[in-house]
Amino acid sequence: MNYKNLICHRKPERSFFIKGHQFPVCARCTGFYTGLAIFLIYDYFYEIDYSFNLLIISVILLIPTAIDGFTQLFKFRESNNTLRFITGLIGGLGLIIFLKIVIKWIIESII
Repeated sequence: MNYKNLICHRKPERSFFIKGHQFPVCARCTGFYTGLAIFLIYDYFYEIDYSFNLLIISVILLIPTAIDGFTQLFKFRESNNTLRFITGLIGGLGLIIFLKIVIKWIIESII
């Protein structure tokens, strides 16, 4: 098993290149990891109220990524790297917010 594929498939046609060198992850994963990093930096400096409403917003933020990914998977259309990056960025924000809320609720219920 190739463990590198657990974090990203790294297909060259779905990846960004700089000066002939392929990014270590595809365009969508680049967006995901960028969104995660941006939110974690923001969260470090600003207080965020992790409410149920924010949970709903986080799920809504995941929808464009799912639509882009599934319509491409089922060959309804072909996505491009710019769209993959943008939907990945939005999805990364939604995913990290969702995870932080769920983890916070789990920890609060244990304590």
